[in-house]
Formats: sequence, structure tokens, C-alpha cells
Amino acid sequence: RCAELQMQLTEAVSTLAGQKELVAKLEQDLSTIQALSAVHRPDAEGAAAPGLEKIPEPIKEATALFYGHPPSPGTSFPEGQVDSLLSIISSQRERFRAKNQELEGENRMLQHTVHALQSELDNLRADNIKLYEKIKFLQSYPGRGSSRDDTEQRYSSQYEERLDPFSSFSRKERQRKYLSLSPWDKATLSM
Repeated sequence: RCAELQMQLTEAVSTLAGQKELVAKLEQDLSTIQALSAVHRPDAEGAAAPGLEKIPEPIKEATALFYGHPPSPGTSFPEGQVDSLLSIISSQRERFRAKNQELEGENRMLQHTVHALQSELDNLRADNIKLYEKIKFLQSYPGRGSSRDDTEQRYSSQYEERLDPFSSFSRKERQRKYLSLSPWDKATLSM
């Protein structure tokens, strides 16, 4: 029983090694095809493209069988090998599709997080300006000392800008003009 299991293990290991070699060769052939996709093709349909002699013979044969063309004379390509090649390519495509969907999900989550943090930052900035306004109000009472630190100085300019009637008028005019634009003009402006 142990010898039989040992023999099955040896067969499985050799099959695995063969499969790994085939996968490595397939990946190399696929990278060769991807590199050739950038080759400039002539304008005439059916004309030979330069550099097509670099495509490995198994890929040419598999492509011919896939499109229903008979393989070139003198070459034989077992049917099981074509099915194996197609199944490997299909599984690789599915793996890439799943990875792509996973990365898109992560991207959406990160964008949502960025938007949430940005809105929180805007809210905190508005709160700080309101707090500065309260500090300014309290300092206006007589008998209060006016010790200013960096935090107060940072928000004093934003507070003063909010009170400036010219900048307020300018913002309102800009908003009025923007609202009067057509949707196409708004889209163009946002680009």
C-alpha cells in the first residue's frame, strides 16, 4: 500500500513539474504575442506583417485550429493540447478579471474614504473659524488680555476674509454666473 502511494506521489510530482514547464512556456508565448501586438501592420489586408516569424509554432497552430483553418501541412497538434491551452488561457483570464474587480473595489473604498476625510476636514476648518469668531468676541470685552498664539493667527485671515464684503460679493457673483450657465458650459468649465 505504501509503495503504491509512493508511486502515485512520484507520478503526481512529475506531472506537476511538466505542468509548470507548460505554464511557463505559455506565459512566455503570451508575452511574445503581446510584444508583437505593438508591431505596425501594413495597410493592405492579408499582407504579411514583419516579425510574425517570431511567433512560436504552437501558438500559430492553436490559432489556426481556433479559427477553423487547417494547420499547415506536416504539423500535427493533438486535440487535448489545444483544449489544455484554451483552459489555461481561460483560467488566467478569470484570475485577472477577479483581481481587477478586487482592485476596483479597493479603489472605490479608498475614494469613499478620501471624500469622507475631505468633508470632515472642511467641517473642522469651518468649526475652527467659528471658534476664532467666538474668541474674537470674547476679546472685545474690556479688561481682557489679547494674547495671540499661532492657532489664532492661522484662522484670523480666514475669518477676516469671510467678513470682507468685497470677497463675499465676488463669491456671490461668481455663483450667480455659474448657475446661469447651461449644463454643457458647466461641464466644459469643470474640465
